[in-house]
Amino acid sequence: MDSIVVTGNGPLSGDIPIAGAKNACLTLMPATLLTEEPLTLTNAPRLSDIRTMGTLLQSLGAEVSPLHDGKVLALSSHALTSHRAEYDIVRKMRASILVLGPMLARDGEAVVSLPGGCAIGARPVDLHLRALEALGAELDLREGYVHAKAPSGGLRGGRITFPLVSVGATENALMAATLAKGTTVIENAAREPEIVDLADCLRKMGAQIEGDGTHTITVQGVERLGGATHRVVSDRIELGTYMLAPAICGGEVTCLGGERRLVQSFCDKLDMAGVAVEETDRGLKVARKGDRVQPVDVTTEPFPGFPTDLQAQMMALLCTAEGTSVLEEKIFENRFMHAPELMRMGARIDVSGGTAKVHGVDHLKGAPVMATDLRASVSLILAGLAAEGDTVVNRVYHLDRGYEHVVEKLAGVGAKIERAVGV
Repeated sequence: MDSIVVTGNGPLSGDIPIAGAKNACLTLMPATLLTEEPLTLTNAPRLSDIRTMGTLLQSLGAEVSPLHDGKVLALSSHALTSHRAEYDIVRKMRASILVLGPMLARDGEAVVSLPGGCAIGARPVDLHLRALEALGAELDLREGYVHAKAPSGGLRGGRITFPLVSVGATENALMAATLAKGTTVIENAAREPEIVDLADCLRKMGAQIEGDGTHTITVQGVERLGGATHRVVSDRIELGTYMLAPAICGGEVTCLGGERRLVQSFCDKLDMAGVAVEETDRGLKVARKGDRVQPVDVTTEPFPGFPTDLQAQMMALLCTAEGTSVLEEKIFENRFMHAPELMRMGARIDVSGGTAKVHGVDHLKGAPVMATDLRASVSLILAGLAAEGDTVVNRVYHLDRGYEHVVEKLAGVGAKIERAVGV
């Protein structure tokens, strides 16, 4: 099994290109199931999760042809051969549930296995199912699969009110509503940039959508959708992750293509910690102001609040702050599994339920550590950049799900990092 070896070697300098958003691309790809015409996605990231979604779509009869060094995805669902998303594929990635709404809307039936993904706590799909029921779907859960059927005549518009904000459920509801008869109102909808990106793509395909980016989205169903070409929005989580590299070990790095609007709440916390972020015509330029960062308190929230997917990376930064920081995880339970691994590197962290107190230390020390999930894996790499000696991050297969060429990107700005290929 592969590992990544990081040796702390001082400040960084240079540019890091930011890829297209994994979470946006994973949502855009199932949109091909809504139409018989081609859908082309540009700026697609080269990640294992993208390949997994491609495999799932192909199992349903869709054509998926990556072109131009993997950055363009050509998709076509002109002749679906199956409406069953099998467990062997779906178990690998939670985003697989996003094929449910499109298949149901287009062909009136879908059988989808309950999904898997990172072990960061329970993430039930009941909100997805309640949304589809509001559009008239008949659902039956048996033997680990969701069996869904639309009423005769297809899905119909309705009012969907989420009891809590869910990005995935909003995405599934939005796609299904585009082909439902009549008007659908989605209340307490997620506001993430990935939702807006999906709505932009669906509008290019002919959908009638208003209110995306707010808590209320209105969709007027249409008879059919057509093809489109759409550029995937920049990955705000990759952006935030690489912004932390110069923050944690010094220097100045420009994240090419980065936009402050995607990570405003994150930038606010960096400013409080003593990290300068400047928006330029090339991206976001980041530099630490002093020798050490200042402590800050962080609470994860749905967009536009502080992203849960940047909590582990932020913890790595605060391990060397001048004082005590408090991180409160409000989105997922069981998402502090990286804390014990950081403690192996000399960090002082007290975890109680959904709260972690991080007492800053003068420096971290390299150690063998184990990645427990996607974001935890990159937090350990960031910690290794600021640690004395070598840090060996094991089980990095998680990393490949969400970060393309992480070794090359960090090495390109002066980090001493390499991938050790396992046997």
